[in-house]
Amino acid sequence: MKAPDGVGDAVSTSATLRRARQDDAAQLARLSAQLGYPQDEAAFASRLRRLLISADHPVVVATDDDRTLLGFIALERRLMLETGERVEIVGLVVDDAARRRGIGQALVRAAEDWARAIGVPEMMVRSNVVRAESHPFYEDAGFERAKTQHVYRKRL
Repeated sequence: MKAPDGVGDAVSTSATLRRARQDDAAQLARLSAQLGYPQDEAAFASRLRRLLISADHPVVVATDDDRTLLGFIALERRLMLETGERVEIVGLVVDDAARRRGIGQALVRAAEDWARAIGVPEMMVRSNVVRAESHPFYEDAGFERAKTQHVYRKRL
């Protein structure tokens, strides 16, 4: 990737990859809904505004025409006391109509490029057990299953 931080404009065989922009919020919300996380555009716009100014939370999008998004990957640089630093894929969606074109793999490669550029030696991703189709995808991308866990949530 050409940008100093390791994630810039790049071309895969299927799409152009670029950093997300504020005007992508509606398209990001549309893609997120396909994954089962429907949110209104205003909520996405607000969160995206905060992520775009964070050096530790890049969002990379794939597009054919610079307007309609075919997918996105959201990353987080994490420092954990007990295990050190890693980059985590916290969101990855490819549009239903654009799957099987290599877009997901191109987004993961962009994430790997960014991790290398910032000197982080490990990546991880969490995948819900009900998303059985995503497990072979991540294994094909070189990820190894590390553990199975329960996730607990408490609303405040």
